[in-house]
Amino acid sequence: MGPLTGLRVVELAGIGPGPMCCMLLADLGADVARVDRLDASELGVSMPPRHDVTARGRRSLAIDLKSAAGREAVLRLVDRADVLIEGFRPGVTEKLGLGPAECQARNPRLVYGRMTGFGQSGPLAQAAGHDLNYIALSGALHAIGPAGGRPVPPLNLVGDYGGGALYLAFGVLAALHERQRSGRGQVVDAAMVDGAASLASMFYGLAAAGQWSEQRGTNLLDGGAPFYDTYESADGRWVSLGALEPKFFARLAAALGLEERFVKRQYDRSLWPQMREAIAAAVRTRTRDEWSARLEGSDACFAPVLALAEAPRHAHARERGAFVEIDGVVQPAPAPRFDRTPAATPKPAPAIGAHTDELLAEAGYDAVAVAALRAEGVVR
Repeated sequence: MGPLTGLRVVELAGIGPGPMCCMLLADLGADVARVDRLDASELGVSMPPRHDVTARGRRSLAIDLKSAAGREAVLRLVDRADVLIEGFRPGVTEKLGLGPAECQARNPRLVYGRMTGFGQSGPLAQAAGHDLNYIALSGALHAIGPAGGRPVPPLNLVGDYGGGALYLAFGVLAALHERQRSGRGQVVDAAMVDGAASLASMFYGLAAAGQWSEQRGTNLLDGGAPFYDTYESADGRWVSLGALEPKFFARLAAALGLEERFVKRQYDRSLWPQMREAIAAAVRTRTRDEWSARLEGSDACFAPVLALAEAPRHAHARERGAFVEIDGVVQPAPAPRFDRTPAATPKPAPAIGAHTDELLAEAGYDAVAVAALRAEGVVR
């Protein structure tokens, strides 16, 4: 099931964007074999598999990568793989004997995907960091936050998952497409700082045109515009208003009972403080759900701000099957959707080493050889 059925991926277990990238590939049908460490606590992983949503849809081989026998077992998996994904610091897989040179010598068609924060080169390549540091360096973090306030971390969506996992998946699929022409694999160097900067491309253009201020919370899309912001309702919950275009703002203004002068002068910044007060006062007259009943589905560009527990229960999400329940855990369904090759419901994340024997057998090891590896402490 899924458009990537038949694609074989070897994942060297890590945290953050690497697993998310492999979840996306597995969701769309790729056969992802995750190479886990014998002691998963080295990665700081303590979540029960059923709750580890971004690890879903894999098979797991637990192995000692520092041993010669373990390295050879991984290389045998690489022999028949299309893609390898790793998220170590630059040079680590080379030290393990599992770098691009070693892997592509065995399999010249292999696409070798590398996920880091700062990239494979540059003065910061070896520095430790996390999502927040990468998006800070990209310029994206500076633009996010309230007027007069500090930059606000947007969860780890912009660096880890947007600029990291998605760009790695995009790069891998692009390399696979090119391989159809050349017959050769290549290395994909995906850096979160690069991806986050790329996500901000439009804002770099707006800034160059003098249409974006570096003062947070003063621009059209950062909460500076009163018609593109969130407001508290009568019950202390929140609604989002995104009526950027005049025709949509006119619909919103009518529903809120705003004065006509606000409609006629929507983009008059001198009027924005008064407009914001008027909108806030109007929204406070009803509860969030009352506003939803009045405005959802209209051209007012309205949506209630839903908590994680609420989103799967929304009528639109239910109708589209946007969430699935796997082993008792409600989680987002695979995305995007395909009309001829729809994705199947993913399987929950595997326990560490749950498929060790199975994967070793596929790599050419017989039962005696597998038993010997286990007896030597190379696998479990």
